Amino acid sequence: MRIALLSYEYPPETGFGGIGTYTYHHARALAELGHTVHVFAGANAPAELHSRMDGDVTVWRGGDGRPPERVTRVLDRLRLHWTRNRLETACAMASAFRSVARRQPFDIVEMPECGAEGMLLNHLVRTPTVVRFHSPSRLIMRYYDTPRLDRWLCPMLEGIGIAGATTFTSCSRFLADEVRRTLTRRAVETIPNGIDLTLFDRERAADARGRLGLPAGRPVILFSGRMERRKGIHLCPRVIGTILERHAVTVLFSGRDLFNTVRDELEPSLRRRTLKGDFRYLGALGQAELRACLFAADILFMPSQWEACPYAALEAMAAGLPIVGADAGGLPDLVIHGETGLLCGPEDADGYLRHLERLIGDPALRERLGAAARRRVETGFRHTDVARRSVAFYGDVIRAAA
Repeated sequence: MRIALLSYEYPPETGFGGIGTYTYHHARALAELGHTVHVFAGANAPAELHSRMDGDVTVWRGGDGRPPERVTRVLDRLRLHWTRNRLETACAMASAFRSVARRQPFDIVEMPECGAEGMLLNHLVRTPTVVRFHSPSRLIMRYYDTPRLDRWLCPMLEGIGIAGATTFTSCSRFLADEVRRTLTRRAVETIPNGIDLTLFDRERAADARGRLGLPAGRPVILFSGRMERRKGIHLCPRVIGTILERHAVTVLFSGRDLFNTVRDELEPSLRRRTLKGDFRYLGALGQAELRACLFAADILFMPSQWEACPYAALEAMAAGLPIVGADAGGLPDLVIHGETGLLCGPEDADGYLRHLERLIGDPALRERLGAAARRRVETGFRHTDVARRSVAFYGDVIRAAA
């Protein structure tokens, strides 16, 4: 099967989120199963359309597809940054895909809804297209400080792409239900995100703590994700501050700080307190660096307000970590309370404190939950197993469209 995956996010150049991580694992898995896979990704700077091989996957970036400059000037003046991003991505993806597909047609095309990669393409090509739901702007923009017009236009552009798709998938049951409730009445197939466990098994034997210069024998808590309210960073001054006051632990923060939350809020709050433990902000890490952090840690703290099928959780589970997280969104699809982690209400700071302190004081419980988390990934979220489910679904879509 010849499969095209459209995703502005794709490592290393634009691999800064869960959609890029999904596309990376999914493309590799499809290639391992013997399919021809092309990824159409974003670029950080203007360039001619070009390709490179990422293992057995062909990755395309660049091209001349872009909206009229007068349109982008207006969007900038009105601070409609999300809308501009969707419009630019839609133009770039349509141009790049059509240029390549003229020479080598594809059997099926998959793309996320977030980014509006298919806004134009889904209305221009006859190839069956699958929109995969990850984080629709209509559901997540309330967590961000955006103009009202942006909160209307951006979902509208994504909706145009959704309307033109042949069919849909979702990365979690939670999100499939939300999509059917708010975006479409059409069927949405649930296929979870997959993860390549061999990447984690290679890292397991490394001296992760030594590489990071962490003190021996001290429990390590990791917060991994963008430093923003949707990820629960606003709870960390209270929760992590109290933990560091009471316990000699190390807390690592890893992720992009787009809004200077760490600099302006988190660090000043923590430094005003008398701490038994210590904390470090590591910034945005590459995939290998993040895996090292996971193997250096004992607990993943994930108080996210909204998630679909988060890779931060899957990666922690692959590394054998227990998760303290929010009983909200799609996280309960991954984390079973009392079996692979501990969950509480998304704003329950006291609940997070109780769960973290319980795990800090009980290494045997950490080991048991972490081992069960790893087994859960092995049996339900291996990238090749998930890719086989996707291929079967693609085949049904292609046959129905013939």
